[in-house]
Amino acid sequence: MNVNIQSVRFDADAKLMEYVNKKLQKLGTFHERIIEVNVFLKLDNVVHTIKDKIAEIRVHVPRHNFFVKSTSKSFEESFDTALDSLINQIKRKKEKLAA
Repeated sequence: MNVNIQSVRFDADAKLMEYVNKKLQKLGTFHERIIEVNVFLKLDNVVHTIKDKIAEIRVHVPRHNFFVKSTSKSFEESFDTALDSLINQIKRKKEKLAA
């Protein structure tokens, strides 16, 4: 599983990168054929609201791509919400293929 983490419009500290990497290791338990995971952490400065930190996760497995996007006031919260949604997508797809 190839993991790429990019921070857009800011420099992510090591603690945030470690947090994201640690959480992404769980993905292997939900799908064994994940080829690539791309994570984009963005600051949304266009709208000055409380929800201005965006986490996007794109997962590539053979014949399928999964994508989720979440926005909240912290990167950890955005990432956790996006990861939960992504895990649900993967589970639904596997159930659909098994049926």
